[in-house]
Amino acid sequence: MSDVVIRADQLGKKYLIGHQSGNERYTALRDVVARNAKGLLHSARDILQGRQLVSGDEVEEFWALKDVNFEIKRGDAVGIIGRNGAGKSTLLKILSRITEPSTGRVEIRGRVASLLEVGTGFHPELTGRENIFLNGAILGMSRAEIQRKFDEIVAFSEVERFLDTPVKHYSSGMYVRLAFAVAAHLDPEILVVDEVLAVGDAEFQKKCLGKMSDVACCGRTVLFVSHSMNAIQALCSHAIFLEKGRSSEVSKAEDIISRYVGGAIVASAASPRENDGAQLYLSSGSAAYYPSDINEDANIKLELNIIARLNSKAALEIRLRDTLGSPVAFATIGGFNPNDIIFFPKGKCILKVIISAKNLARGCYFISIDITNPNFYYFDKADDFLSVAVEPLSFDGSTRCLDQSYGFGSLQLDARLEGSPDARAIV
Repeated sequence: MSDVVIRADQLGKKYLIGHQSGNERYTALRDVVARNAKGLLHSARDILQGRQLVSGDEVEEFWALKDVNFEIKRGDAVGIIGRNGAGKSTLLKILSRITEPSTGRVEIRGRVASLLEVGTGFHPELTGRENIFLNGAILGMSRAEIQRKFDEIVAFSEVERFLDTPVKHYSSGMYVRLAFAVAAHLDPEILVVDEVLAVGDAEFQKKCLGKMSDVACCGRTVLFVSHSMNAIQALCSHAIFLEKGRSSEVSKAEDIISRYVGGAIVASAASPRENDGAQLYLSSGSAAYYPSDINEDANIKLELNIIARLNSKAALEIRLRDTLGSPVAFATIGGFNPNDIIFFPKGKCILKVIISAKNLARGCYFISIDITNPNFYYFDKADDFLSVAVEPLSFDGSTRCLDQSYGFGSLQLDARLEGSPDARAIV
């Protein structure tokens, strides 16, 4: 039997978008009446022909998803990453059988439990207790099965005090806690979770991530949409990157995260920047990593093209962060010592900078560059201006290397074994 539980083949979803013709700022009453009458006729025609209702004089085809292909295996925890409007929620709705694809097909083996929007599957007039049974039934569970899990659901959701209160009086956080508790405890083969966990507090988010991890460890499949790269990296071993409705294959989560965070940065840094009002600004630049043996220096070399409209003195500040946005390192030239201030003559110049990367772990880093005057006034500020990939370094001739999951640097520690004052080791 195949381990593939979800297979998407040439999957596509098309919507029709209506636009009003003309850009007139003033519309007479007769024009409004005529337009509404015309729209009513069009709607009646679309209903009779079984087509999607679209308001507007002009109709445009919009592909939320197109030619999406991937396979997900049983027990995988897969993150779905992409910018707003990339098609993530549309994909989850298709996988949850809420909407049908326009083209292609998707094969799903197993029962799916979905948490896509706050309050989905809840009736506002029913109590929390009643909605547990209602939502469980919607997910395909028997009453006996819900009763077996009822106490666990209530304990996890932490809404026991309000269990017999209509959920219309719940806060959005209480909604999410109860909805997630139902979806996660009714033993689905596939658990689909959208960004709704962002509504909960930090403690509950951590609790939910732990529960989803437990679900995956039990051999069930988790699909998780989030804009939090920390959450994706903590939970998911693999990920899919959606961009303008199209997808890449399922790959390692760390590789997809690097691609998602770094793609736009590399493209923008390659093009010259303009700053019309600045006396001194960073025009363009490049970054390269030069690995070496662990016992020697490994460096990141920057080449920065800077334009000065006047003779200027400035300090340079360099900040490194990882793919999750966490700050890693900071360096400055002239920021703390006035004797190190850099003189930039009027015109174009190239500034070459070497950053020691000996203690950086394997991974992708993003480089922000600030140019300030001696009084820390910003001439120019370029966040995430460049990116660079640090490759693995071997230790003691072995193939073992450290990636960012271990931290951002290798530390050399003096260790003494207790009871043996002469025994020392370098860890």
